[in-house]
Amino acid sequence: MLSLPWRTVALGLIVLQVWFCVQVECFPALFDRVTQLPGQPKVGFQQYSGYVTVDEKKQRALFYYFAEAEVDPASKPLVLWLNGGPGCSSLGVGAFSENGPFRPSGEVLVKNQYSWNREANILYLEAPIGVGFSYSTDVSSYEAVNDKITARDNLVFLQNWFLKFPQYRNRSLFISGESYAGHYIPQLAELMLQFNKKDKLFNLKGIALGNPVLEFATDFNSRAEFFWSHGLISDSTYKMFTISCNYSRYVSEYNRGTVSPICSRVMSQVSTETSRFVDKYDVTLDVCISSVLSQSKVLTPQQVGETIDVCVEDETVNYLNRQDVQKALHARLVGVHKWAVCSNVLDYEPLDLEIPTITIVGGLVKAGIPVMVYSGDQDSVIPLTGSRTLVNRLAKELGLKTTVPYRVWFGGQQVGGWTQVYGNILSFATIRGASHEAPFSQPERSLVLFKAFLEGRPLPEAF
Repeated sequence: MLSLPWRTVALGLIVLQVWFCVQVECFPALFDRVTQLPGQPKVGFQQYSGYVTVDEKKQRALFYYFAEAEVDPASKPLVLWLNGGPGCSSLGVGAFSENGPFRPSGEVLVKNQYSWNREANILYLEAPIGVGFSYSTDVSSYEAVNDKITARDNLVFLQNWFLKFPQYRNRSLFISGESYAGHYIPQLAELMLQFNKKDKLFNLKGIALGNPVLEFATDFNSRAEFFWSHGLISDSTYKMFTISCNYSRYVSEYNRGTVSPICSRVMSQVSTETSRFVDKYDVTLDVCISSVLSQSKVLTPQQVGETIDVCVEDETVNYLNRQDVQKALHARLVGVHKWAVCSNVLDYEPLDLEIPTITIVGGLVKAGIPVMVYSGDQDSVIPLTGSRTLVNRLAKELGLKTTVPYRVWFGGQQVGGWTQVYGNILSFATIRGASHEAPFSQPERSLVLFKAFLEGRPLPEAF
């Protein structure tokens, strides 16, 4: 008669153990689940956000936001998205201004019908330490940060993120981003391949780089031709901008604090003619873009006495600084009083900008990793001409033949841009009418490009 209660107790303990496993131990990501963001419309997909520690000793933690695919996430790939700067937020720029599921509008969020989580599970990472909600309790962590430190931290982040989300460990993984992510992504991908030689953790299937910094001189010096060909500077200024002081020389001098008199004169003339009323990240725009585009401010050093004109109303900044939003995101401010698009505490090594990453991209292609470089064709900061030149040159160095000749591609019933593919593994594409942040200015066309990239198919030839 006494055996029944003990059986009942044992059964109860088993049930309790299973419940605890489901709630905590076996699914640690449940702590990071976002039930609903303030002002959010109803959606059918899951969201998660929170912290992943990359250094226990100095309490260094990177913040992430993860939006699972809208439909059947178990069958969709995982995509890591990184914004540039260096030092700008993938949460504020990527997730809430470009290709994420929502965009702030006043007090509420509106659905982005061209969100990239229609095609994949998207993971947005605020990196390096000191960006957005990512933090360290040791302020020395913000000093002398460089590409190597960023790549290492991002690798550790992914390793530990997979502990929270073990179901994604063997999932097809892609990395995409823009601007200075042309440094972040190739270096991270290189570390992932090295790590896989010891422990097959990363199922890396490809990288996509938007208006990326890949080779300092080529990328920056293509700006003069872009300005001139679009009528932004005169013939005489174009000549000075290419012969007397090109842009890479000016930025190099600026970063070393030794701007020469000739470069100062040339850049003053360029600034006068291009006008501060034309946005350099999209030369077709009549008015300022939101300060989310400040992720590229490091690529455009200020002239002496020049002020940066940004929109007064920045709904992303306002939204992410609300306490109810931070609570819903499981986010906290450590060492700063306000969330910012680009970090005010990070001291990033400016000379890393001059180290080429196009050679690393070549190594990835050799290792069998597909690479797509795409350019918003209205961006004068990292113009399409430089990126196109670099991809073409790399294809020749690798002995890759053209497999898709230069042609138009379609998004909807309009020309979406132009593309060329080499060896079915390296490709270049433009997005017609797009700015430096292509998904922000041309969301529909950017989604078409993203879908083709994930599927490993050439961009559509017809509508």
